[in-house]
Amino acid sequence: MKYLEAGNKPILAQQMERESNARTYPRSLPLAIREARGVTVTDMDGNEYYDCLAGAGTLALGHNHPRIDEAMERVLDADRPLHTLDITTPAKERFIDSLFDSLPADFADSAKVQFCSPAGTDAVEAALKLVKTATGNQSVLGFQGAYHGMTNGALSLMGNTDAKEPLSGLMNDVHHLPYPYDYRCPFGIGGEAGHRTASRYVENLLNDSESGITEPAGMILEPVQGEAGAVPAPDEWLREIRRITRERDIPLIVDEIQAGLGRTGETYAFEHAGITPDVVTLSKAIGGGLPLAVVVYDESLDVWEPGAHAGTFRGNQLAMAAGAATIDYILENNLDDHAADVGARLRNHLESTAKRFDAIGDVRGRGLMLGVEFVDVDADWHGAGPHAPDADLAEAVQAECFERGLIIELGGRESATARFLPPLTVSKGQIDEIAAIFDEAVMSAVREHATTQEVAA
Repeated sequence: MKYLEAGNKPILAQQMERESNARTYPRSLPLAIREARGVTVTDMDGNEYYDCLAGAGTLALGHNHPRIDEAMERVLDADRPLHTLDITTPAKERFIDSLFDSLPADFADSAKVQFCSPAGTDAVEAALKLVKTATGNQSVLGFQGAYHGMTNGALSLMGNTDAKEPLSGLMNDVHHLPYPYDYRCPFGIGGEAGHRTASRYVENLLNDSESGITEPAGMILEPVQGEAGAVPAPDEWLREIRRITRERDIPLIVDEIQAGLGRTGETYAFEHAGITPDVVTLSKAIGGGLPLAVVVYDESLDVWEPGAHAGTFRGNQLAMAAGAATIDYILENNLDDHAADVGARLRNHLESTAKRFDAIGDVRGRGLMLGVEFVDVDADWHGAGPHAPDADLAEAVQAECFERGLIIELGGRESATARFLPPLTVSKGQIDEIAAIFDEAVMSAVREHATTQEVAA
């Protein structure tokens, strides 16, 4: 009870004293949440915020959606088991029905599913083990800018080097390829020429007996790179990558952990390009806000021996009930189309703001997975893209948003991109209010930033 009667400050002070130095979000979002409903959260001091972080995209239906609450209550009221390892239950079979219904038919018809420990990173680890076992190969192809999790193999595939530098013994034989990032094209070209060059580069690499890369066990990619700042892969590039990997019998793993279940305007982000992956990793939204992760893959890869991958909490029954309710609600209400509609509305607002400020270099993304990259147009810059990322300004914008009742995340190069991941249930009116707050925050931060620079000069 004492915590329910406290304000933000004493709880935050206690968190800082007791939790690891690795904690992240409380440093930029200093609140303790008392209650949450839909698209909003309320802190211990009674302040209300629009939540455009939403559990890093986990809360597809927002906080405490009645459909999810009712599904979990039914499990609890009926004395159903809460934990079963991989022993099946009606709730588990019901979840698999919903999951397979959400997948394209040509993939679902030959699909197998492996339940993993509850974090998405374990689904990635399982996928890596799967393709290595099935092919007998060791090399793994990933992409610059990638984020697949923080465990050994997943971390090895990460583009950002900060988390990897202090560590030894990460997974070897990992090769990072150029990802088509239009604003910061790795080839300095951009546009269609940039992504065509990127796919040709990959094909040439795999054709070259002197490339230094042994026969790959698999390739893993995000159709929209999330932590890299909502960078969407061009559809044509994805189709080319699928052709290249299929012709060479290289299993293609598509990481849909953040983009999946309607967020990008299709049920799965790979559907924009019309491709069929060999393996899909899923977590976040599929658990309805509770921990759940799975790998779905083509049955031809199912050569594992019993026990080849396991995890104590792969039998999370509440998460399966919540996940089935979430998937069903998204499909019944066409929330992928809604995400495309309100996402385009939000993007139009963000682009309108960008036109007024040179400090916004790029607005990008798909559906309700959007990013706004802040840049310093006066900085001496020799990297990819026309201008240097401006992390200080992005941080100032995030702080101004927070002061006005809007929670956003930062990501991308140098953490200079404001990211929007609101629940898929967000309304047009709420989108307009979110965009208005962001516009005011940018105006205030840019003004203050310019004043600070003038004083420093």
